[in-house]
Amino acid sequence: MLYLLTGVHLEYMNKIAVTLIVVGCIGLIGGYLYMNTSQTPKEEVVQNSSPKNATYNIEGKLVTLVNGIAIEEAVPGSATELVTEYFGNEVMADLNGDGSEDVVFLLTQSTGGTGTFFYVVAALNTEAGWQGSGGFLLGDRISPQTTELSQNPSHQNVIVVNYAELGPDQAMTEQPTMSKSVWLKLDTQSMSFGEVEQNFEDEADPNMISLEMKTWTWVKTTYSNDTEVTPKQAEAFTLTFAEDNSVAIATDCNQMGGNYELNRNQISFGPLIATKMFCEGSQEQEFAKMLDETEAYLFTSKGELVLELELDSGLVMFK
Repeated sequence: MLYLLTGVHLEYMNKIAVTLIVVGCIGLIGGYLYMNTSQTPKEEVVQNSSPKNATYNIEGKLVTLVNGIAIEEAVPGSATELVTEYFGNEVMADLNGDGSEDVVFLLTQSTGGTGTFFYVVAALNTEAGWQGSGGFLLGDRISPQTTELSQNPSHQNVIVVNYAELGPDQAMTEQPTMSKSVWLKLDTQSMSFGEVEQNFEDEADPNMISLEMKTWTWVKTTYSNDTEVTPKQAEAFTLTFAEDNSVAIATDCNQMGGNYELNRNQISFGPLIATKMFCEGSQEQEFAKMLDETEAYLFTSKGELVLELELDSGLVMFK
């Protein structure tokens, strides 16, 4: 059967053709975009590409940061999250002598409670990427100040971390006000920090010194009647204070130990317990009497600890 196409029919057919062409073009464009989008890889964080994307050992557990943060369950199956996060206070130094600058900085760990623990970590800039160290715990509820290289000429790559902690009379809710410093050196073999004894041959800020920062060695005692007593055995008598208010004491004969109490600059020892060895000519009893009569302490600008005896009867000097 023969059909004659009128002008109306031709116009209608043309519209259909144009529509089909447009739809086809849209389909081709959509397919092209889909193929290109599906083949574009998502941006991924490359592990070890920066100190904020490296792995650190915190309290014996490996923690891998991604863009400066790691979040995991505090306890398996628990809703509480343990958050490890880059804090800052960076200092750059070539810690392993390979010609590349490494970095030391602070990390924090918290579980969403009131306490935040601060750790010192290092990252070595190696050919294989950034290698993270173990964390050195500074403490909880502290206020970080500065991190810097030691200016002591005898120190090589020693890091000084300055911060404030709560004083013995401060409530847990108060802002830390007691200044403290710690001198640290990274063992690049074990990738762990160790404390370095500060050499106070130059001028030092007494406000930056604390009882717990080192082991103190008795040098001499000067009495108000101008008599002076020095140890017969050099470096035999030492005091080592701990943050739990315990003190370990070494003498030229026995080991002693006990507690100490602080009230601002006042200090008292006791009771003290000692081993029972007898040593001919020992100064142990005389030294113990000095501690028993101690009523206050102070630090000098040369980094010395001075115990003040009661009734202004004398000064006991430690370095």
